Amino acid sequence: MMPTPIEAIAAVIFALALLHTFLAKQFERLSHRFPRHAGVFHLLGEVEVVFGFWAIVLVLTMALVVDAGAALSYANSRNYTEPLFVVAVMVVAASKPITQTVSASIQWLASRAPVSAPVAAVWLGFAAVPLLGSLITEPAAMTIAALMLAPQVFRLSVPTLPKYFALGVLFVNISIGGTLTSYAAPPVLMVAQAWGWDSAFMFTQFGWKAALAVCVNATAATWVLRPHLVESGTAVERAQERRVPWAIVLVHAGLLAGIVALAHYPVMFLALFLMFLGFTQAYARHQSPLVLREALLVGFFLAGLVVLGGMQAWWLQPLVSSLAPLELYWGAMALTAITDNAALTYLGSLITGISDEAKYMLVAGAVAGGGLTVIANAPNPAGAALLKKGFSQGALSIGGLLLGALPPTAVAAAAFLLL
Repeated sequence: MMPTPIEAIAAVIFALALLHTFLAKQFERLSHRFPRHAGVFHLLGEVEVVFGFWAIVLVLTMALVVDAGAALSYANSRNYTEPLFVVAVMVVAASKPITQTVSASIQWLASRAPVSAPVAAVWLGFAAVPLLGSLITEPAAMTIAALMLAPQVFRLSVPTLPKYFALGVLFVNISIGGTLTSYAAPPVLMVAQAWGWDSAFMFTQFGWKAALAVCVNATAATWVLRPHLVESGTAVERAQERRVPWAIVLVHAGLLAGIVALAHYPVMFLALFLMFLGFTQAYARHQSPLVLREALLVGFFLAGLVVLGGMQAWWLQPLVSSLAPLELYWGAMALTAITDNAALTYLGSLITGISDEAKYMLVAGAVAGGGLTVIANAPNPAGAALLKKGFSQGALSIGGLLLGALPPTAVAAAAFLLL
């Protein structure tokens, strides 16, 4: 575990980035206290900017300490497929035809439930959409769920504590809800091919346990929020939403399916994404403003995490490989809170001779802890970007999220460990 000088510097910068995420809300407050420099403080207060900003600091530091060629070579050697995919799938999944179709389906199911429609719709948003993530990928599920739940749950008028509990439930359910298949959850995707885990294996070993935990968490969140729920829109608004022609919906759905199917081929899915952008311009009357700003910020965040995370293997991999299976379970859950769970499982896939029990514990701990922080799971920044307007000063409290995510994380942890 003796690092090179640049690896030691990268570890310090990574720690500073983590500290920055916890202080992001303080920068938002400074923007109000010092309006002359509000722009800079507001920029530094964007959680999605944090890791991209510190990744730039790392590359510049590497250029000074080593040389510019080494810095450029390192930055160019990173794999940015996941950040690019999240940008593309987030924009397409958040488009008006997709969100209205899913919302209409949820409302139709909610109207036939034995409880009030708002309660049923919120429960389905916390339960059905995260589980749908096993088919359409977790970033798409996060985007759809956030846009569905925002008008009813993540409003300024809803008390802060129930709102952070709801955010924790959403993040945890998205993290574990993608484990019914072998391709939807980033931490599973990192090990599926190396360990020979197919979708049948994932469902029998992880999926049904995750589904039970998702339903328990969704029920708890809905019960806590039930006094604050409102109708998501008037009858006139819902009627207007149904006017998007089915042909437009099918084109959007086809492009989304194509992007998901080609998730490992950035040239191909970016080509489909560009086709999507052209199509939305051609039929602008059936579109709402695209979430390009939010998606690009999330991509910047994830790309920064890729750059910073690539220099942390010198301490993460020995730490992971030294733990017994049960220790690995709890250790993976804790480490996930300070590093992306996909990066953690990827490092685990490089360990030779790892037992089947240890493999299960590593992945189970990584997905169970995927809702503890914004950086714990790749789709979390997307949810944070879409929902932060419903919180005080338009910023999320990292401590608030951590506390809100502890109960649903405990449910997920118990399901994977005891069932």
